Amino acid sequence: MRICAEQRDNVLYVRLNGEMDEYSAALARRDADRLAETYAATSERAIFDLSKVSFMDSTGIGFLIGRYKKFQRYGVPVYVTNPSAGTDRILEMSGVYTLIPKA
Repeated sequence: MRICAEQRDNVLYVRLNGEMDEYSAALARRDADRLAETYAATSERAIFDLSKVSFMDSTGIGFLIGRYKKFQRYGVPVYVTNPSAGTDRILEMSGVYTLIPKA
């Protein structure tokens, strides 16, 4: 799992690329938490782009909820965008969209 970030117009765009499983989530958590600490003070919202996520299981759900909580501590709302059909189904069934809406 690779993470790339870019801030434009006070919006932090976080692009995830690869498989979100137990192994990759640990590294992704660390990187995403660093992004939160670096950009939260200057971001009005954070958008996680899932267009390049090829696989996500319950670990990915935990990753997203954890980053939601992290950004929430800074008062920054979190959104997801561009989930694949499979990822969208997992997020819908798990109820993640009640916390983290689609952008």
